[in-house]
Amino acid sequence: MHRTAPLLLNTDAIELWPAALLRARGNTDARLLARARWVLRRKRDGRYLATVLDHGVHSLVPRLPQEPGVVDALDALSWLRPGTASSPLEDRLLSPDGLQQRLQQLGLDADEYADSSGLALEAEPVLLHGAGRDRFGRPLWLRRPAAQAWRRLRLHAARAGIALDAISGYRSHAYQLGIFERKLARGQSVAEILKVNAAPGFSEHHTGLALDIGTPGEPPAEASFEHTAAFAWLQESAAAHGFQLSYPRDNPHGIVYEPWHWRYTAL
Repeated sequence: MHRTAPLLLNTDAIELWPAALLRARGNTDARLLARARWVLRRKRDGRYLATVLDHGVHSLVPRLPQEPGVVDALDALSWLRPGTASSPLEDRLLSPDGLQQRLQQLGLDADEYADSSGLALEAEPVLLHGAGRDRFGRPLWLRRPAAQAWRRLRLHAARAGIALDAISGYRSHAYQLGIFERKLARGQSVAEILKVNAAPGFSEHHTGLALDIGTPGEPPAEASFEHTAAFAWLQESAAAHGFQLSYPRDNPHGIVYEPWHWRYTAL
């Protein structure tokens, strides 16, 4: 029987996850997740806010109605009700509200950064499709054409004796900011981080079309991936599946060479 890939519904502040894909964070969570259809998950820190059950919504935090974005998130469930066409959601993008505030936390201006880096402001998709799991067992989310292309790419690689795995796929603006905050806390400067990570709002991972690719036995997101048979195969075959290397050596964006980072461009 053909299995339908799981869906992630994306709103400005909250993601709606299929409950079956999330790990319980305690006995109470386990009981609720076992009966829930969806979980409202705060994008900023990943906290579970509420479960959606057949008979209603169960709050997991105090004062759920005051939680920013919760009304929009619950309204988003109507997009997937029986009889409602979901195809218009495939190309729908979120408005990057609050982005300038996120960049200001890092001492950056969106327009100035766009001009200096040559990177485009990337909106987040409203609908993402499950594309399996990444190397770490986490659900891998991509837009539908990229998810389908990734499965084909991986299958064709396997037929050629090449093992590919995903390191990461879609990441939200809020998650990208968290990457910066964690590295700043470890003593790195914003300038140092920008050589490796695009500023929040400007990462190709926001699009749901980009993913970091690795191969078993190799460390994730390291330049050594360039010397693997997997990378050699990608250089020869990825374009036929719609994928392109985003950050080659001496790229104009000031980002270090990333042989692991590929974007689906055949839209």
